[in-house]
Amino acid sequence: MSTTKMVFHGSDIEKICEIYHLKQENIVKFGANVNPLGLSENVKKQLASHLDILSSYPDRDYTSLRNTISDYCNVPANFILPGNGSSELIALLIQERNPKHTLILGPTYSEYSRELSFSGSTQEYYHLREEDNFILDIDDLCQTLDGKYDFLIICNPNNPTSSAISTEDLRKLLAFCSEKNIFVMIDETYVEFAPDIQAITAVTLTREFTNLMVLRGVSKFYAAPGMRLGYGITGNLEFLKKMKEKQVPWSLNSLGALAGELMLKDQEYISQTRTLILSERDRLLHALSQIPTYKTYPAYANFILLKIQKPGLTSYDVFDACIRQNLMIRDCSSFECLDGEYIRFCIMIPEDNAKLLHILKSL
Repeated sequence: MSTTKMVFHGSDIEKICEIYHLKQENIVKFGANVNPLGLSENVKKQLASHLDILSSYPDRDYTSLRNTISDYCNVPANFILPGNGSSELIALLIQERNPKHTLILGPTYSEYSRELSFSGSTQEYYHLREEDNFILDIDDLCQTLDGKYDFLIICNPNNPTSSAISTEDLRKLLAFCSEKNIFVMIDETYVEFAPDIQAITAVTLTREFTNLMVLRGVSKFYAAPGMRLGYGITGNLEFLKKMKEKQVPWSLNSLGALAGELMLKDQEYISQTRTLILSERDRLLHALSQIPTYKTYPAYANFILLKIQKPGLTSYDVFDACIRQNLMIRDCSSFECLDGEYIRFCIMIPEDNAKLLHILKSL
């Protein structure tokens, strides 16, 4: 067993290649959570034939893109604010909301905490409990929120747990938060990978509640993290207007705006992706549940969290065994409020998944 313990993030690939003497192009990135199908061929062709649009400014209101998102999400176009990745929108939302006391549902993505650290808000975590399989107890969360917070951040499905909160539970939570003047930001980066999107999305709730903004993007499902296209959805038009006033004009380039339209209309790619992820996720969860070394949890995103239950086997050991075979998973020791040894990996093409499963079985 290895004694030196290093924690790598998904983006540390250069460092990993150097330490393990590997070639970047040979590594299967199980840590990145990006759709293994890559960019849609159809979208690639259409973008390549429209490169001339770079010679003109994008429409400042992104009317055509907003109409496409409106059809895709079934919400009014004036509820939608496109941006330079959901990162820009998280920053704008926090800046405009200017919260004093924030509660973050954890363990989760570190970017929320980073943005909050510039805002002067206090930040605390509400821990999803491993003994509950990371399934949220809404009543307990409401009790925790009562009188102490003015801002709540949720990632749904959540990274790294792959757990999800139902739309019905979210409705209950939002009604409570509305009464207590708590604004809720819900990051739905992974929602399109869920078995039933309608059962967990909060997008429909933007018609009912004004204390809510839902964020989505194209980085993971559409395999386009370099496109930097995200969008926020809220029924609070006054709030959306204020965010837009603070946003850098033309923050999304014309190619990104066109790509967004093409991606969201690409029905063939959407169904191919969902077919692959849903079937492989079920297959992997079933296979892993038969291996006593690991504990699995219900998974709604395109990744699976495993708790290592074999004494003496650490998340670093599993990472190390995988990377030596050119498979890069995520060692979860850097996540806040995850006590114990955990790894996370996303669903790739069947043959790569089979290789990973083989290594996991052997440990």
